Amino acid sequence: MSIGEMLAATVPMARTLKLEFLETSAERAVVSLPDQAQYHNHVGGPHAGAMFTLGESASGAIVLAAFGDQFSRAVPLAVGAEIAYKKLAMGAVTATATLGRPAAEVVAELDAGRRPEFPVSVAIRRADGAVTGEMTIRWTLRPVDQGE
Repeated sequence: MSIGEMLAATVPMARTLKLEFLETSAERAVVSLPDQAQYHNHVGGPHAGAMFTLGESASGAIVLAAFGDQFSRAVPLAVGAEIAYKKLAMGAVTATATLGRPAAEVVAELDAGRRPEFPVSVAIRRADGAVTGEMTIRWTLRPVDQGE
């Protein structure tokens, strides 16, 4: 099962929005939100909540790709997020996520018994390439023996 298929199977909101996982690797994740009238806002573009979900889903895809081999000992959790809406988004939009720290550095912290945090940066673009939104999602890998 691909990362996109796994997210679609386990995250109902990804299925609801019909997100398309175009690329998922440890280096970047690209996820598309098709243009769907039922998720439009008052100006006819994708609703801010749908774009937030798109960006967060792209960040989750890269976390799965980069750290999936650590999930037997750590649980990935989003601990915070910030989004800035830059331009009017119309039509289909695509989110591209990249890790803000080297994966090896994050795993080294986990190996040292710490609970690492790391940012994932996301750019949301419309079809003409214009950046309509930027997000930063802070993730952690919580060791399974630490609880909440």
